[in-house]
Amino acid sequence: MVHAFIMVKTAAGRSEDVLQAVRGLDRISEAHIVAGEFDVIVETDADEVYDVLHAASSDISGMDGVADTKTYMALD
Repeated sequence: MVHAFIMVKTAAGRSEDVLQAVRGLDRISEAHIVAGEFDVIVETDADEVYDVLHAASSDISGMDGVADTKTYMALD
């Protein structure tokens, strides 16, 4: 099992839209709007690293209103 956090930077005023869209994706366990460098933090669990990378690069990065993402794999 792979556990990861995907940090999402959104276009101005798009955090709520992106949050709702992300929460509807498979493999997403939690998502929250946060204050700081990024606007939304997404928590995901998947069977393979490839599944996490697909969620970050294809599913989330391709969403309307997403400006940038960073993915962090949990090591514990």
